Amino acid sequence: MKLNLNALGIVNPLGKGKREVARNLLGGSQEGLVWRYDLLPDRAVRAGVVREVLPPVPERLAYLDCRNNRLALAALLEIHEDVMTIANRVGPRRVAVVMGTSTSGIAEGEAALAQRIANGNWPRDFRPRAQELGNLAAFVADVCGLEGPAYTISTACSSSAKAFASAARLIEVGLCDAAVVGGVDTLCRMTLGGFDSLEALSKDRCNPFSRNRDGINVGEGAAIFLMTREEAPVTLLGVGESSDAYHVSSPHPRGDGAVLAMRRALDAARLKPEEICYVNLHGTATELNDLMEAHAVNVIFGDRTPCSSTKSITGHMLGAAGANEAAFLWLMLEPGFADGSMPPHIWDGEYDPALPRLNFASLDSSFANHNQVAALSNSFAFGGSNAAVVLGRGW
Repeated sequence: MKLNLNALGIVNPLGKGKREVARNLLGGSQEGLVWRYDLLPDRAVRAGVVREVLPPVPERLAYLDCRNNRLALAALLEIHEDVMTIANRVGPRRVAVVMGTSTSGIAEGEAALAQRIANGNWPRDFRPRAQELGNLAAFVADVCGLEGPAYTISTACSSSAKAFASAARLIEVGLCDAAVVGGVDTLCRMTLGGFDSLEALSKDRCNPFSRNRDGINVGEGAAIFLMTREEAPVTLLGVGESSDAYHVSSPHPRGDGAVLAMRRALDAARLKPEEICYVNLHGTATELNDLMEAHAVNVIFGDRTPCSSTKSITGHMLGAAGANEAAFLWLMLEPGFADGSMPPHIWDGEYDPALPRLNFASLDSSFANHNQVAALSNSFAFGGSNAAVVLGRGW
């Protein structure tokens, strides 16, 4: 597998656009993790929030209007010209759309249901179709006038990581020449309430791999790529997937499925573990996930490879996490954004002695070989749906 990621559009709690996101990513900014008073009924909670004003959806797509699709549009506008260029060259039927999400327009459905309970009537502008998981890919395809295969993957927190594998297969078997691929998720009460019922929410900022970790921050964001065979600095070298189905909400304690996903990604990329310069950890800051992932990463990489969890600065973007964290690799590898710097691991520095040792990247961590470099990102989901993505430059 060697397909190129020619363009990226991104918006998340670190900002809007590649340059702002890269600057705040490498600086370890936690300004996007803010207190929200409207997501839980009984208390405030920290969440990773997109604070930028989002563009309105085109009037002809008003039936799909929701915050999730406005987030998608904000990211898509950054690469719209690139998408149009390839669509004009190969034809709109030869460009696919594969997106990942887990919330879609649920937030608007929550508001509509609240009004129905309060006064017995649904809002006049309530659009049930905006809640459908599949509408994200349909919306992106319609905005760009694309006519190739278009579908949405929803496997919880691995959704948009798995979208890379699916989009790559469409190109490799000849069903299309290019793909718009990524993920979008939006904050909503249902998600926060669900994690709260599992006692998985942090009382403040999350603290991945610390002995003091107490749960996650939920976040929102969008990252959308253009994938083609045409030359570009950053290449999708491999994707590994597994499904261990250990438990509906708890990961396999030894991380067997995570190990398998990483090994398959490395095999697909034809790389050895020592050829990976950096690992973006799933790193949710829950007790069981961090324990599992520390074991799994240590099995593959030992304590040599620099790594970090970026969820302590973005929150867990759920179905959009895989695409956004792959985007962090892209920003690290694409010339002109990171200049060799790695995303730092922001935490309290108090390592849990029960965890195998990992080599956490700091604010001044960087990679030495700028000509040939590869990095890996992990995404693990409920039900044991696992994915690892390898991006590289110069291979």
